[in-house]
Amino acid sequence: MEFLAADWLGTPLWFWGAFLGIVIALTAFDLGVLNREDKEMGIAESLRLTAFYIAVAMLFGVWVWFERGATSATEFYTGFFIEKALSIDNVFVISLIFATFAIPAKYQYRALLWGIMAVIVLRGLMIAGGAALLEEACWVLYLFAAFLVFTGIKMFFAGDAPMDVAGNPAVRWISRHMRVTPDLHGQRFFVRMPDAKTGKLVLAATPLFLALVVINLADLVFAVDSVPAIFAITTDTFIVYTSNIFAILGLRALYFALAAMIHRFHYLKYALAAVLVFIGSKIFVTDFLLGGGKLPAWISLGVTFALIAAGVGYSLWKTRGTEEPDWPAVETEKIV
Repeated sequence: MEFLAADWLGTPLWFWGAFLGIVIALTAFDLGVLNREDKEMGIAESLRLTAFYIAVAMLFGVWVWFERGATSATEFYTGFFIEKALSIDNVFVISLIFATFAIPAKYQYRALLWGIMAVIVLRGLMIAGGAALLEEACWVLYLFAAFLVFTGIKMFFAGDAPMDVAGNPAVRWISRHMRVTPDLHGQRFFVRMPDAKTGKLVLAATPLFLALVVINLADLVFAVDSVPAIFAITTDTFIVYTSNIFAILGLRALYFALAAMIHRFHYLKYALAAVLVFIGSKIFVTDFLLGGGKLPAWISLGVTFALIAAGVGYSLWKTRGTEEPDWPAVETEKIV
């Protein structure tokens, strides 16, 4: 009992154990029950599963409220909603990656599941690094805040050109250093195939593996925005990590509902830009104009939720009747 009560990163170990138990249970449920067979997930099923993941996150926030107080719970909800909103942009990129590599919908869910499992580890490393920096030098928080303000302003004026997936350096590097099959082989990331010269069976990656690599690299890029955004809300590592991971856990379910209508959220990026500017600038306002006083957590949550809701509502109204653009698929043979 003393061991479970010991602190790790400012939080008792049993808190971490409870959180990890929920994550493991949800992942096992996903792998063992929902994803035993490769199938295309419909929008209705996607929305039901998304509602389930959001409900679990909301209940976790209630538990945090009773165990750690209203401020921690409000910070958790704020971080969760920010990460959930930022993940909509992530969905756009993932959809483009799958279209580029011509990955059928029935294989996308498994690729997303393994990708998100990797993200859980990568986000943990990034958050641990950020927490260590803040522990050693608190002024790093001002760098995070300035970066968020800069990123938000940049988003206001950013163009809408799609990313060049085929020209991704990681894809080029893998294609030069590994054998890559021109065709998919079901849900498999690697297969054994005869070598053209020797005839011996050799290991080769599939286009599904390339898509998985690019998805994880894209998430690292998005994490550069989302991780500092949550650190700007709270420096409590437990709240930062749990809010981040709960938002990501439901991303694979939300993807199939959003992918069919991602073009309807075109104007959401301006709301997200405003959120980043608000979160970043409040650090400077509270420290330099309010004499170090802290802005109440419920104000941050209210402003964040209002901006995101306005962005979603305006996007749906403004883009009514529009059709989703077609993204050209890349020929894997040309990459190889």
